[in-house]
Amino acid sequence: MNDVLILAIESSCDETAAAVVRSGREVLSNVISSQIAIHTQYGGVVPELASRKHIEKINPVIEEALEEAGVTLADITAVAVTYGPGLVGALLVGVAEAKAIAYARGLPLVGVHHIEGHVCANLIEHPDLAPPFLCLIVSGGHTHLAMMKDYGTFEILGRTRDDAAGEAFDKVARAIGLGYPGGPKIEKAAREGNPHAIEFPRGRVEGSPFDFSFSGMKSAVLNYLNQAKMTGQEICVEDVAASFQQAVIDVLTDRAVGAAKELKQDKLVIAGGVASNGALRQALADACQKEGIAFYYPSPIYCTDNAAMIGVAGYYHYQKGRQDGWDLNAVPGLKLGEQVRDPRI
Repeated sequence: MNDVLILAIESSCDETAAAVVRSGREVLSNVISSQIAIHTQYGGVVPELASRKHIEKINPVIEEALEEAGVTLADITAVAVTYGPGLVGALLVGVAEAKAIAYARGLPLVGVHHIEGHVCANLIEHPDLAPPFLCLIVSGGHTHLAMMKDYGTFEILGRTRDDAAGEAFDKVARAIGLGYPGGPKIEKAAREGNPHAIEFPRGRVEGSPFDFSFSGMKSAVLNYLNQAKMTGQEICVEDVAASFQQAVIDVLTDRAVGAAKELKQDKLVIAGGVASNGALRQALADACQKEGIAFYYPSPIYCTDNAAMIGVAGYYHYQKGRQDGWDLNAVPGLKLGEQVRDPRI
């Protein structure tokens, strides 16, 4: 069988990205245009600005991805695009672009779930990895424990009941004056702090051992800061960052490794933007080694939003004969494992 070349497009939030992926595992190009500098001055992503920047960057990014891969649209087998979840305006830019290219070239169109893409990022650098496996998904909008039972097939075992871990990082970073984006800034400050200086609570959800709750932990940090200000106590930002990060890591590690042991899973995968946190990766690696569990994680470039991961996920949908019609639309609240699409099988 000839090589399958997937042109992939990702525009769910504030990165405009395009990639060319060959046969599901080989990344020929992965171009990302970040908007962090624009949104930092506002303390977070401004949806309208993100959409406008996507419109401006989408064509140049795709052209660069094709050039870097050494191919043209005539070589492409199918077009894959993120259609949810995410910011509706941002998603629409990518979906419209993908539909236009696929229609003009007579190519199959494949809609991809953004979080499924994050999970599939692990397949790029780990040729031995294949489902089924247990996955810890940790990002700005999601914290899930899920089984990837087959390519494109998920069973949700647990999820956050309130804030996602990445969202909590952003809120705490803002509260201690570190700014946006919170995750990398907390991690950097934590390296200079004592992770046991302040004992923040490790939230549990009664009766749901695989679920998460980070709202109480975030509130505990805010209460600590307010009390310190009222009593004139000096606040060590590095200690607060390190102690908060340690609390989050303890919860994530406990749930993920505990689930792997209980479900007798010998493979644990981490995915999402927070998966790039070095302290979290090390804690999970140590815990997995102790329990004899194989631990997989992507390189940092594949943890943040990128199109290569969408190309990998899209490839496996294409191989199963799944493709979408021209009525494919952005679905900002799309849940993992849900398909709001018109499958052509």
